[in-house]
Order: sequence, then C-alpha cells, then structure tokens
Amino acid sequence: MSASASPSPSPQASAAPAVASDAPVVEPGSLLTLHYRLSGPGGEDFINTFGAQPATLTVGGGELSPGIESRLMGLPEGTHTVIELPPGEAFGERQPEMLQWVARSLLNQLGDPLEQYAPGDVVQFPTPDGMGSYAGAVQEVRADGAVLFDFNHPLAGQAVRFEVQLIGVL
Repeated sequence: MSASASPSPSPQASAAPAVASDAPVVEPGSLLTLHYRLSGPGGEDFINTFGAQPATLTVGGGELSPGIESRLMGLPEGTHTVIELPPGEAFGERQPEMLQWVARSLLNQLGDPLEQYAPGDVVQFPTPDGMGSYAGAVQEVRADGAVLFDFNHPLAGQAVRFEVQLIGVL
C-alpha cells in the first residue's frame, strides 16, 4: 500500500443512515422513542433495548441521568451514535455517605422478617412519601442482623458508554 492510499474501512464500521436536515432535534421536554445500550467500563451491558421493544421517555422526566440527557440535546431524529462519558459524568461520583447501615428491626418493618440478605442482593426501599422506591445493594451483614447497603448508582464514578438510536423525537 502506498503512502497516499487510504486504508479500507474497518469491517465493523457501518455508515449511518443520512439524517434529514429538517428532522426534529432533542430539546428539554422532548418525547423520545429510542433504542439504547448502557454499558460500564468493562463493556458489560447494564441496559440494552436493541433487539427488543424501543424505549419511550421524556427528556427531563428522570428516566435518564442529567449527564446523559445533556449529551442528547440537539441530536436530530434518526441519529445513531455512541457517547463515551468519563467517570462520574453519567451518574455522579461515588459518595461514601451513601453507604449506610440499616438495622434489622427496620428491615423487618419494611419487608419480610424472614428475609435473608447476602452481599450482592439488591433491595428496594420505599421513598418517604411512599410514592416511589430506591434501591440499595447489600455490602455486608453483621451478626446482629444489621445490613450495610450501598445506595450509590451501580455505575457511579465509572466511565459509561451510551449507544443511542433516536427513532422518534416529538
């Protein structure tokens, strides 16, 4: 190959379909229909809608992190792209105060008193208003039954890869 020849494209590279110049673009409050894949630094999928039903969500509705939503702003309908977010941008930095011990007596009140907890279990807790829930991952269980939960997002403080195909923008 001579120095002036251009290399042939990678077999994994694919041309994205052309996006119409008058296509609607993502802005605050947009209703999106999209496929997306969220993966961590090791490449493991955390969420993947490709090959399944596309997701529908409202920008600013809390379904995606503000860091991810900010990267979607201005993208036109029809876009298929990959966004690499540096550690902490997608889900914030890990916060040590989000590691909390919960007494067994409180766990008994909130759920099944016979429940056995083990490191790696994910437990749903009701929000104080009872209208929603949040998750904590079990880190440690003491002899007295108290459980150490990590309430950080599992991808907090980590680099995140977000692949998105914007099917519809309203």
